[in-house]
Amino acid sequence: MAVMITDLCINCGDCAPECPVAAILEDSNEKNPHEGQYFYVKPETCVECVGHADAPRCADACPTEGSIVWDMPYTTDYEEYYMAGNENGTYKIREHKKKGLMLPSVKAQLFMDEISTEMRESHSNVAV
Repeated sequence: MAVMITDLCINCGDCAPECPVAAILEDSNEKNPHEGQYFYVKPETCVECVGHADAPRCADACPTEGSIVWDMPYTTDYEEYYMAGNENGTYKIREHKKKGLMLPSVKAQLFMDEISTEMRESHSNVAV
């Protein structure tokens, strides 16, 4: 993943059509762990727009400051982080019929390596 949508989201829908990999789910989607509350970025799909844009396009489109923040890279270094988040309901990682839970060890994602661990751990605002 690398970006996440917070509870500051106003459900305007401006972010979802900007995502080049369709990683954003509406608040009404049953696959969204925050269903009925706010939009959600699927960590197993998000690539931070690497190869598509210079910055996450969802954050550029979002009108609400603090609604889209940095999260940890979806890599094997953070597999336990995402597994714990899946168990506690922060994430709802897709389960493949044959491959099982689509954790980073099954398929890691691209991320912007210039974003510091400190910014990611503190969930800093993407749009600065």
